[in-house]
Amino acid sequence: MINREEAYQLVTTWIENKNLIKHMLCVEAAMGELAKHFGENENLWKIVGLLHDADYDKYPDSHPQVLIDELEKRKEDRVIIDAIKAHAWRYNNFDVEPKTKMEWSLYCCDELTGLIVAVALIRPEKKLSAVTVENVLSKWTKKDFAKGVNRDQIDLCEEKLGIKLPDFIEIILKSMQSIATDLGL
Repeated sequence: MINREEAYQLVTTWIENKNLIKHMLCVEAAMGELAKHFGENENLWKIVGLLHDADYDKYPDSHPQVLIDELEKRKEDRVIIDAIKAHAWRYNNFDVEPKTKMEWSLYCCDELTGLIVAVALIRPEKKLSAVTVENVLSKWTKKDFAKGVNRDQIDLCEEKLGIKLPDFIEIILKSMQSIATDLGL
């Protein structure tokens, strides 16, 4: 299985956009925290989170197929490939619906990390440490705030993962706060 160093090297080789790299670090942290929550393999889940958008910067129109092809060429673990494939459900004509806890976790937390960053950036401190679950929830129904965030995708955390939205936000926020220095937030 690809290790963290190899995954990070792939990400930084393929991606020039620093904010996209930060997004992938957020999802890596979120997936690690969700793995802990479910008693799953943290390393594996974090690798999936780190890699999930590795081809997006260079190949947005064929994302995540280029990454999937690369991982298949490297004979990577099918679990990693399937999770990355499923996170693109309903995107670029990908019709592979998430099935496992890992796949649904990636699908749901991917969008939430963006919303949390947006909430942090409107705070006077511009720091994740100043963000609370209540701050995120207060922006939840404001559809003109962070318009690009698919809230329906995040909402599936309740049905597919059995985690209430406020608890899901708390898990993801905590994970992101743990790497705030790396994010410059």
